[in-house]
Amino acid sequence: MSNERSSIIISVFSTTPGIGKTVTAINLSAGLAKEGYRVCLVDLDLQFGDVMNYLKLNSKYTIAGAQRTMQDDPDKFNVTDFLVNYKYDSLNFSILPAPKYVYDAYQIDVFAVEAIIKQLNYFDFIVLDLNSVFSSLNLAMLDISTIINFIGVIDFLPALKNFKIGYDTLIRFDYEESKIRLIENRADSQKLIDGRDVERLLGEPFYHRLPNDFPSVSKSINEGRPLMFAAPDSRLTAGFLQLVGKYTNRQEKNIDIPEVNSSQGGLFSYFSNFFS
Repeated sequence: MSNERSSIIISVFSTTPGIGKTVTAINLSAGLAKEGYRVCLVDLDLQFGDVMNYLKLNSKYTIAGAQRTMQDDPDKFNVTDFLVNYKYDSLNFSILPAPKYVYDAYQIDVFAVEAIIKQLNYFDFIVLDLNSVFSSLNLAMLDISTIINFIGVIDFLPALKNFKIGYDTLIRFDYEESKIRLIENRADSQKLIDGRDVERLLGEPFYHRLPNDFPSVSKSINEGRPLMFAAPDSRLTAGFLQLVGKYTNRQEKNIDIPEVNSSQGGLFSYFSNFFS
């Protein structure tokens, strides 16, 4: 297996927990697999990874076990031995699960993870579900990512502050702005903050907006199936397929996602003063 990295690596990152990061990573992986690409989803939320729970899968194999085997017997190590296959109908993609135990999470080594990711280079896409901190592991994963999906729910002022600080931090770390894709989740939920004001404050437009659809997400998780199977007619399903289309240079046709409703304007000057 070649050591030269050839995969497109898409990281799903946020500085706020509980805003749909894992749901995004799963449905992005499923959408890419639906298009015929070889996809591996790596759960790097090491302490609280939920990919396996969401998809109702169970396995003794984890990234912690992969690391131990690689360190103990590097000549015989093969990352495919630790991958779990998710399959539904004709769709399938691979998963490298997070550790099962918190203790194992603390033993994960950044250089070992980089070496493991490197062995996944035969996949067309590698999707990384990261946790919500600027850890040394996350920074290393963002370094090797082709695309950084920086996702947020901008529903009140503290959330906006968190999102701006996170975005500014990414810029200060010298990541190319074209590499960072701003994703607004639950974009059409009722809120006091106008998305256009957020874009002016950040100096960058949202790359994609995902609509709010909690019932469909809940159904998807309860059934252990991606949204395209659990709720095929959901606007959120359409939103994810549209995002996949952007990453594969194939825009979804005949998908109607209503424009995000703007809330009361006039807040931009207040936001600018608040963050200045």
